Amino acid sequence: MSSIKEIAKLANVSQGTASIVLNGKGEQYRISEKTQQKIYEAARQLNYQPNISARRLRSGGETVLPIIALFWALDTRTMLISRFLKGLQKTLSSVEGEYELLIQPYVGSKLSEVRSLITGTRFNGAIIANSTEEDEQFLEQAALKVPIVVYQRNSSKYCTVSVDSFKTGEEVAGLFASRGHRDVGMIVPDVSSKAIRLRKEGFLKAAGELGLNVSPRHIASFDFSEQGGWDAAKHLLQTNTSLPSALFVLSDQMAVGALSAFHASGKKIPDDLEIVGYDDDEMTRFTIPTLSTVHLPVEEMASECTHMLIDLMHHRTTQPVAKVLQTHLVIRNSCGGFK
Repeated sequence: MSSIKEIAKLANVSQGTASIVLNGKGEQYRISEKTQQKIYEAARQLNYQPNISARRLRSGGETVLPIIALFWALDTRTMLISRFLKGLQKTLSSVEGEYELLIQPYVGSKLSEVRSLITGTRFNGAIIANSTEEDEQFLEQAALKVPIVVYQRNSSKYCTVSVDSFKTGEEVAGLFASRGHRDVGMIVPDVSSKAIRLRKEGFLKAAGELGLNVSPRHIASFDFSEQGGWDAAKHLLQTNTSLPSALFVLSDQMAVGALSAFHASGKKIPDDLEIVGYDDDEMTRFTIPTLSTVHLPVEEMASECTHMLIDLMHHRTTQPVAKVLQTHLVIRNSCGGFK
């Protein structure tokens, strides 16, 4: 195993400088960006594996626990993190041994800029959630030095926990067809996400096969937020002489905003327009009307991610494993059930 001394020699810096940078304190000690990059590159070349536990030892015989990092995109999807943490913490309380949890926010499409992920200097394993397609490309090319589990994405390189997003889109189209709808539409989050893209593609494919008409003017793409849902609904109202009779909103957050906008415009849900969301957030049981939606098993997925990562950290799993969980429709007042 390579040492900090060897890294310092390869990077042509002092051992102290190398130690400071590899401990994530380069900015604090005003070490230049160029020097930091030299040290990180040397660490990569030498396949440096930091002893996180040794670094964190303190006097007094403190017990050192392995660290699990949760990487969560720093955008409006942070509202889902509470459900994920619920599943993660429940699992950690039931497994053998103790672990510390590190929450690592990151900017979508800039996962490659999180140095601790590349160097493996702050944690023993990581769950990466909500990565964009650019982030996925980085992950496939990167030579990461800690075990990784990817949430809600597919990969041949890493262990993954996901759902069949394409199938979900097909099922919503099937629901609309069974209820006699012919003109249907979508509100789509404007975000780089393969899972969202697959939901859209599955819905469009099944709609075509079932004889549903999805006009481009009935598809609105706006910000992934309640405000984005409001704006999307207003856009549909302002740019169309007639609305579709059913709308698949690919995010509950956006569906909440859309419900409010339609209500403010005098549209009655579900009489004038039926709506189905996606995620099954807690708030969907309290909207007016209550929101029919697709249940995403976030808590169960978090539990699977945690078990999978612990197995990787303890070398009980050595090859990529893909776990696919099931979604299901939750029928409430904004859209009726299958006919």
